[in-house]
Amino acid sequence: MTSLEQARRIAGLAQEKLAQDVVILDMRPVVSYTDYLVICTGQNTRQAAAIYDEVHQRMKHDARLLPGSVDGQREASWIVADYLDVVLHIFTPEAREYYRLEELWGDVPSVEVA
Repeated sequence: MTSLEQARRIAGLAQEKLAQDVVILDMRPVVSYTDYLVICTGQNTRQAAAIYDEVHQRMKHDARLLPGSVDGQREASWIVADYLDVVLHIFTPEAREYYRLEELWGDVPSVEVA
């Protein structure tokens, strides 16, 4: 699975759990530590946790991929799962508005989410 296929798969799984405003950013032109960021929003901490749980379980089962590290699961307002080539960010609406990653990385191209 290429890193783009992995990013699209993660984005699709998040959408299946009703994540909103799913964005894939192509980070290859600007950083060396990852290829893509997948950013999405859960309506509350419970949904954010459910999105992560679904992505984690399905990537483990279907693609045999586990994140190298995960942070934020306890609070679940911003969960970061590092799959090395793809980093998943799941925010609550308030956290996404506060951190504004799309604005921080506004100069990188986005990839269409199916």
